[in-house]
Amino acid sequence: MPSVLFLPEEVDALRVRCASEDAACAQVAVVTSVDPIKLLRAAAPLFGRAQLVCQPDGTVVAGLGAAWRASGAGDDRFGRLQAKIDAAELGSDAPILAGFSFNADGPTADEWDGFSGAEAVVPQVAVVQTAGSSNLILTRTAGLDLTGLVDLLADLDDPGEARPFDPGDHSVVSHPPITQWRTEVEEALGAIEQGDLSKVVLSRSVVVTTELAPKVFDLVDHLRATYPQCYVFVWQIGDSAFVGASPELLLEKSGKSVRVNPLAGSARRGEGEADDRALGEALMHSAKDREEHSLVVEDIAARLAPYVSQLEIPNQPSLRRMATVQHLSTEILGTTDGSLHPWELVNVMHPTPAVGGTPRAAALAFVDKVEGIDRGWYTGGIGWLTVAGDATFAIPLRCALVRHRTAHLYAGAGIVADSRPESELDETRLKFRPMLSVLTAT
Repeated sequence: MPSVLFLPEEVDALRVRCASEDAACAQVAVVTSVDPIKLLRAAAPLFGRAQLVCQPDGTVVAGLGAAWRASGAGDDRFGRLQAKIDAAELGSDAPILAGFSFNADGPTADEWDGFSGAEAVVPQVAVVQTAGSSNLILTRTAGLDLTGLVDLLADLDDPGEARPFDPGDHSVVSHPPITQWRTEVEEALGAIEQGDLSKVVLSRSVVVTTELAPKVFDLVDHLRATYPQCYVFVWQIGDSAFVGASPELLLEKSGKSVRVNPLAGSARRGEGEADDRALGEALMHSAKDREEHSLVVEDIAARLAPYVSQLEIPNQPSLRRMATVQHLSTEILGTTDGSLHPWELVNVMHPTPAVGGTPRAAALAFVDKVEGIDRGWYTGGIGWLTVAGDATFAIPLRCALVRHRTAHLYAGAGIVADSRPESELDETRLKFRPMLSVLTAT
């Protein structure tokens, strides 16, 4: 007989809190020992919506359902979300999970049905786990009071250990076809040679169709264990889930402090320690990759400068090693006056040249004209924020949109003057590997 997920004393504590609060209370919170991903594995089908962000520092924010939700699209989408959050009078304990698309108007392709240009959610059930504590937070919504939520949680079975995915027979198809993507890169190089662009990021997709449908939250459990240095995330809407393990931070705001960490310039990992070190040193001394990285850092610094009183930028990048790829990395620190809202920073930052290009307007126009896929939330943003104004947003990379037996995977490469189409294609193949390996069991 399966064991229950929550300890009896945790359920009892919730019941006591619910009984002691006013009947109209918005939230209760108690300490919990439940693993956030186990909670999603056990309960996501009961809520229809689920969200998760796991940070490299060990912070995990998981949510089920939507006690409060706002969405928007268009050039003013971030300002509209900020206004809706300010007007909602949300409880101070409520984590607000949020995500947004690359394009301001939101995705239009059929596979992205249900995903808007930007969305913010206060979950009905949330777990916020940090290095020192883990809290279960319930938020009341019309039609289901807190007592009803406690009853639902008390009946949840422990899902046990996640199992590796067996895809059965499967197919992998490139979109656009590889020959077309090479042509897009050649066109980008022509625009750069003419002086229209300094850099542009071109993306492509592979569609994996499997005989058996993956269990998305089992995949998330695998990604967290395999890529602890990444921002592991999932955003489920109905029967679709956007999932991945991204190495790149868009921005982090804590009080007056702001941190961004752009990655640009990539190489594969080596077969052994000596090979790996040689590849890393070659990347650090690559004129092409250093130029690509400098374009990104200079652009971000220029965007942030009007909004911060201090800006700390290292003189040269460092090497950031991930499981399959190593990147040039620069951590940029800034100080604000404390009144700047996270959505204002998102509006300033997105899209960075690491995912769009530079000059921004010309690069985005080129991507819109040439790129043969709908990126959806890939290279947008995903993360969480507090009512007090702290926030963490990652750029969704190394990701897939999973619906039933079909998964759309996404990867891109930054094209600069010295780029070669075949090398850029190989870079996208490296970036596909984390999700492709787990979905094809290779």
